[in-house]
Amino acid sequence: MGTMGLALPWKARISSLSRERGTRVEPSGHFAGGPSRAATDAIGEDAALAAGCRAGDLRAYERLYSMHGARMKNLARNVLGNPSDAEDAVQETFLKVQRSIASFRGQSSFVTWTYRILINTCYDARRSRIRKKEVANDDSEKPLRPEPRAPGAHPSLGMALERALARLTQHQRNVFLLYEVEGFRHAEIAGMLDMTETASKNTLFQAKKSLRLMLEPPRSSAEAR
Repeated sequence: MGTMGLALPWKARISSLSRERGTRVEPSGHFAGGPSRAATDAIGEDAALAAGCRAGDLRAYERLYSMHGARMKNLARNVLGNPSDAEDAVQETFLKVQRSIASFRGQSSFVTWTYRILINTCYDARRSRIRKKEVANDDSEKPLRPEPRAPGAHPSLGMALERALARLTQHQRNVFLLYEVEGFRHAEIAGMLDMTETASKNTLFQAKKSLRLMLEPPRSSAEAR
């Protein structure tokens, strides 16, 4: 069963927004079979998705979700620490894509642009959550504690690595997660985090170096001599 039968909130809202604007939604050629196969191959899947979403074709959004929804939720869960917030972040991302699709200029791939929106949405959610905790702690006059990363956010990683990841800078942690956990290439990470490919590589190097220092067992005095 595909994603077409899923009752996704963003689907109804995107559809209603198109109707409110009085826009006639025409199927994009890629999904309606208009252009020749050679033309479709030349445009590529990414460009076809961008064109379909720009045209308001709900099937393009469904295709984007079916191809990347699970991976987006996994990334959001790793950043935010729990599945519920991750689901909300992905839903909000699709709505933001629909609202800002006209600003997409093709300077990066459409999918990379979408992931950048997701990451920024996760950042916003984290900041909002921290502000709410600060207000709650002020009201109760309890000292503010750092927000812990939820256990199980990285099922394949040990607790020691979890604690070490939390001590990295935000940029180092994000590059490490995107490259080592999610499997993105440096060129993709550069587009998502608005940095150069070289900076992504250097940041990953520094992240691994810091993790090594934090995770390596202390050397005994005999070994140090």
